[in-house]
Amino acid sequence: MPKRILQGTVTSDQNAQTVTVLVERRFKHPLLQKTVRKSKKYRAHDENDTFKVGDTVRIQECAPKSKTKRWEVITA
Repeated sequence: MPKRILQGTVTSDQNAQTVTVLVERRFKHPLLQKTVRKSKKYRAHDENDTFKVGDTVRIQECAPKSKTKRWEVITA
């Protein structure tokens, strides 16, 4: 099974080797046919602390790195 890849914006980089990424998805409501925006935050592993707040990054699923980290940053 391929690993999921998501794109989002870095909202926090205060922790060592970790960034918080806000991923927004848009879909059409099944009944109302209105476009709905939902967002979710993921904590991702950033080995060299290269990404800062506001950067657009791509994250990929990985084996658990810590209690909350199950994603890693692959590119900007």
